[in-house]
Amino acid sequence: MSLQALYALFNAQPARWLNLLALFLACAGAWLLLATRQREQAAVGSLAVGGNANAMAAPQDDATQRLNRFFYQFGFGCMAFALLLSWGSSQW
Repeated sequence: MSLQALYALFNAQPARWLNLLALFLACAGAWLLLATRQREQAAVGSLAVGGNANAMAAPQDDATQRLNRFFYQFGFGCMAFALLLSWGSSQW
């Protein structure tokens, strides 16, 4: 397909393409949130298996906490942007 044909396809239905982009962003953000939560639970589970009686109170290192916080913020940001993009495309 030529570039002009792709542009004409986008020009014909811009709201549909924006909704598709919003769907992609929402799926990526949700996957990031789920993967981060699963990684946190696996870390707590490995502490519990290791014999630590108080696994929930076991401190994680600072770098891991910052990385998890960044992933949560980025995931929620992706989902919020997807929501705004989807809402905006329906108002088009």
